[in-house]
Amino acid sequence: MPRILTLAPAASLALLALAGCPAARTAPAPAPPSALEAAGISDSLPRQLDSIMTAAIADHASPGITVAIGHHGRVVYTHGWGHTDWAAGAPLANDSTLYDMASLTKVIATTTLSMMMEEEGKLDLDRTVVSYLPEFNAPDKAPITIRMLLLHTSGMRQFQFLYREVKGREAYLQRINAKPVVTVPGTVYTYSDWNMIVLQQVLERITGKTLDVLANERIFTPLGMHDTMFNPPESLKPRIAPTEIQEFRGGQVWGQVHDENAWALGGVAGHAGLFSSARDLGVFTQMLLNGGEYDGVRILRPETIARWTARQTKEESRGLGWDTPSHHSSAGRYFSMRSFGHTGFTGTSIWADPEKQLFVVLLTNRVDPSRDNTKVGPLRRVVADAVQRAVLDAPLRLWELDTIAR
Repeated sequence: MPRILTLAPAASLALLALAGCPAARTAPAPAPPSALEAAGISDSLPRQLDSIMTAAIADHASPGITVAIGHHGRVVYTHGWGHTDWAAGAPLANDSTLYDMASLTKVIATTTLSMMMEEEGKLDLDRTVVSYLPEFNAPDKAPITIRMLLLHTSGMRQFQFLYREVKGREAYLQRINAKPVVTVPGTVYTYSDWNMIVLQQVLERITGKTLDVLANERIFTPLGMHDTMFNPPESLKPRIAPTEIQEFRGGQVWGQVHDENAWALGGVAGHAGLFSSARDLGVFTQMLLNGGEYDGVRILRPETIARWTARQTKEESRGLGWDTPSHHSSAGRYFSMRSFGHTGFTGTSIWADPEKQLFVVLLTNRVDPSRDNTKVGPLRRVVADAVQRAVLDAPLRLWELDTIAR
């Protein structure tokens, strides 16, 4: 009787392979999805961003770049590229690097606090500024309302070097009051930092607290945004990305606000002065997409956010404090018409898309060493488009065409 040899399955397959005999194969088990794919984002996105950011730094768009990306209710990706400065030995940029927010201060602090004050019945958008600040009483300022400040239709000047003339809150308000408007209030959009400088003083008059104290108590501490503050202490300087070389201020500005008017206001201003990190702004932006709540803490009502972040007129892209996508805006081509965002002069930006529950925070210090560098504008659009193309669970639509047609 022939002897039967019994082999273990692995040995059988090995012998069959050696004999040149084909073996039956079972399909390999599918690989589990990556954390990004589980969140509805292609896992190719990090490689794409690596390529984009490496090229941007090589082109001297900024010495360092950090991002925070959120989708479907949570922050799904944070990363940094390059360094905090061009100098040899500068720290690597990462999601805890502190950047000068510049005009993101307008939306993170001043606008958010204004939303809160309206919810509490303490701020009426259609009341005049002079009704809150009696000293803001020049005849040409009488028609200016809180809404006009938020929409940048107050008629006040776009920019002027007031820091060369005065310092301090009271002196600034007096000088702004004395400067004539350039257009009839309520008729023309003219982006002006003065709107938020005045609104800051309205908020401070209503609450009896300075903007930095108020923002920390009402926004940053409740949300656990420990990297977000005005006038950061000297101990945090190694984490702060330097900005421009300004000889009249002693050289490179580092750890102090870059904006000269905010500097003359003591570093706390309605239009600039805030420092923050990508990881903190991820929390803040997700709170907005969550309808005003994050990790069990409610900051705002959903209906308030929807109303304030919506485009207010057909003629301009502005929401209340916020901006919305427009042709060739920093939002790129695919952020929907319901999206909202803002940029900062130092190279910072936020864009959030409620249609896809998606946001992109992009932080740079493009003004290091000079404000003449304008390369961050195209970078913002490229990054926004790359993130939108990486979304797996929603169609890609060229929303920019819709904004042109509106």
